[in-house]
Amino acid sequence: MQTEQAVLRMSVAMTVLVAAVGIVFGLLSGSFAIVFDGIYALTDATMTLVALLVSRLIAAAAVSGPATGKLADRFTVGFWHLEPMVLALNGLMLMTAAIYGLINAVGSVMTGGRELAFGQAIIYAVATLAITLVMAFFAQRANRTIRSDLVALDVKAWIMSAALTAAFLLAFIIGALVEGSDRAWIAPYIDPVALGLVSLVILPMPFSTVRQALADILLVTPLDLKRHVDEVASAVVQRHGFLSYRAYVAKVGRGRQIELYFIVPKDWPAKRLEEWDALRDEIGDALGEASPDRWLTIAFTTDPEWAE
Repeated sequence: MQTEQAVLRMSVAMTVLVAAVGIVFGLLSGSFAIVFDGIYALTDATMTLVALLVSRLIAAAAVSGPATGKLADRFTVGFWHLEPMVLALNGLMLMTAAIYGLINAVGSVMTGGRELAFGQAIIYAVATLAITLVMAFFAQRANRTIRSDLVALDVKAWIMSAALTAAFLLAFIIGALVEGSDRAWIAPYIDPVALGLVSLVILPMPFSTVRQALADILLVTPLDLKRHVDEVASAVVQRHGFLSYRAYVAKVGRGRQIELYFIVPKDWPAKRLEEWDALRDEIGDALGEASPDRWLTIAFTTDPEWAE
């Protein structure tokens, strides 16, 4: 698990396993909370598959070769814009699943709850909790070096699943303890109440990811990146005697898009193209280390209209 794609492949496999087991155990035990857990995992697995596809496209676009030739004519500026779309869709789907679970829980409580086999439910919860915690730990550790937004969201999804399963486990244990006692009347409400509380807790968790993804989709300028670009461009203007500059900055997923236009005095002596290229290299180095995820355009003009 040293690459983004390896982490996402493992996550898909384990999520499908958890989803299948959850749906089967939920039907056998009569617990809609467990069925919801399985459906929630299946939703996450579907979106992780999409994230894996986007990760492969971005990685392929970063290198030249026959594998990228078929898409080059259609996506000449890369695939960065797909990443925030996937993140936003993933987060919204997880939030929608939580809302659905909450509505179902309220409806079940209003109709008297439901009976379930707590023994089977506890077995499922223990096994699933172990899997989700292990996956969250290893994905989080791998992402310390990978630093991927897609993997980060996947880690958050595993943590959410672990929290959901832990809450269910606690509720099922309580339900098993009250069975046969003078408080057995609360047993039918254990499953829907646990589902409702867990849904309320996990509902806002993807919000920050969705908000950042929407900011990327809308090309909202990151203030820290814009500040850095302005500092570099201002220093270049003063050092080389340019009149002014125009900077356009955006963050699209992992991609950083920077366009810099420098306004040159009209009476400047002519320079060879190699000299302008050397100046571009100087500015590019000042902006930071070049990478496949940076789209940098640097232009020089005497007409400010070309920079507007």
